[in-house]
Amino acid sequence: MVRVLLVAVMLLAPLHALATEFSFKDTRGQLQRLSDYRGKWVLVNFWATWCPPCLDEIPDLIALHDAHKDTDLVVLGIALEYASQKGVKDFAEKHAISYPIILGNQKMAEQVGYVGSLPTSVLFDPAGKAAGYQEGAVTRAIVEEYIRSKTKKQP
Repeated sequence: MVRVLLVAVMLLAPLHALATEFSFKDTRGQLQRLSDYRGKWVLVNFWATWCPPCLDEIPDLIALHDAHKDTDLVVLGIALEYASQKGVKDFAEKHAISYPIILGNQKMAEQVGYVGSLPTSVLFDPAGKAAGYQEGAVTRAIVEEYIRSKTKKQP
């Protein structure tokens, strides 16, 4: 019952004003565009190195990305409110973050949607449409359960 409630809560926030396309350059110089991931779910996670709930969710986001990146889902991390680019890059390396990291700001965040607090995650479906929004930490299990509930064949 708790898991079902968490899945329901995860992405129930309003989806209005969420973009259907974005384009960012990650810390490795690669362009990350939503349209490049058609056919996959895309979880965009806004975070900061100083944010305790953000730090708590990173291991699950790494596991989620690593388990699905070659098949049906990718994670993109957008660092907001950072002191230096080097600090974010060093942090990502130290914590073995395997998903692309983008050095962001509020203007960039607006390409995806409203970010009122950190962490905030926006989930896009395989067609590139906004499927969910969550302020607060997410887990691998919640995201996987949500996607299963949306992809389960209807009778």
